[in-house]
Amino acid sequence: MQELIKQSFTESIHTKIAALDVLAPIVENAANIMLNALLAEKKILCCGDGLSHSISAVLANALNYKLEHERPSLPAMSLVADPMLASLLSDENQATQQFATQLRAVAQAGDVLVIISATPNSATSLRTIEAALSKDMLVVALTGGDGGEIAGLLGPNDVEIRVPSDKPIRINEVHQLVAHSICDAIEKTLFPGM
Repeated sequence: MQELIKQSFTESIHTKIAALDVLAPIVENAANIMLNALLAEKKILCCGDGLSHSISAVLANALNYKLEHERPSLPAMSLVADPMLASLLSDENQATQQFATQLRAVAQAGDVLVIISATPNSATSLRTIEAALSKDMLVVALTGGDGGEIAGLLGPNDVEIRVPSDKPIRINEVHQLVAHSICDAIEKTLFPGM
């Protein structure tokens, strides 16, 4: 069993090393888009499918509350994966609208959607991005593999942070690191010396 554990650690390290040079400038671009939106008094709205939703919640809460240091809150929120809403949207076509429905209700032009998906052909993610684009929002998409259909929806001002891996668990691990890195960069830029 130890060998399997060591193999997981090694694979995770190799995936992060492979992502480092490729993703650093893209992550910086995403952080700047989010920073500019915050400076313009816009919101950051976050969501993700499956396990990715927990990463989006961590990002929203870290922006809203703190990553490492006490500081003023930033306007960020995680769209809710609500079981009641899911039951109201009972058929599959409606269920894929869960985040899109919430986004249409609270988003304004200039807000930023951060969507995280280790499976870049997720119908829920695609419907949410379509809703964001219809509201004239910018999109920061954290994906993996070949970017899937998500990559095809993004415009020239949007950012895709595509992890160079096809394994969802490795993609999620890098997404978590990216979320922390973005929040840390924003926090230290807005509140230097804290």
